[in-house]
Amino acid sequence: MILVALGSNVAGSWGSPRQTVLRALEELGRFPLRRVAASSLLVTKPFGVLNQPDFVNAAAVIDTALPPEALMHKLHMIERAAGRRRGRRWGPRTLDLDLLEYHGLARLGSPNALKLLRLPHPGITERGFVLAPLVEIVPHWKHPQNHLTASEMLKRL
Repeated sequence: MILVALGSNVAGSWGSPRQTVLRALEELGRFPLRRVAASSLLVTKPFGVLNQPDFVNAAAVIDTALPPEALMHKLHMIERAAGRRRGRRWGPRTLDLDLLEYHGLARLGSPNALKLLRLPHPGITERGFVLAPLVEIVPHWKHPQNHLTASEMLKRL
């Protein structure tokens, strides 16, 4: 299973944050990607940097033959098409696409190892805005390292 989290809190070339997330969900269904499922949209308070607009969040299950690094490159291309320019960590963004899970692959690395794609995404367990959409679309999915469902992790928050 491949899981992707989506978030936006400022308008960009694809429109409002809501329009941007909806368009990104469409893009996750274009070859070489195939969208299998998508959550409803969820409006949440910012994480990390609190002095910014609320976010529109969602999650999707996708399928692709792309390996993880190539998929991450494709996700970055979608972000750029939506107007994303990388800036302040946890700051406002037109679109954020995070690869959460890739077929149970577990790859650990130093937080400073920017070149290494860490899987599953290290922030899943502490982010309700990621877990709530996952509960909606993959209620029986278990984190490949702690073996908890998204519901169990959400309750722990």
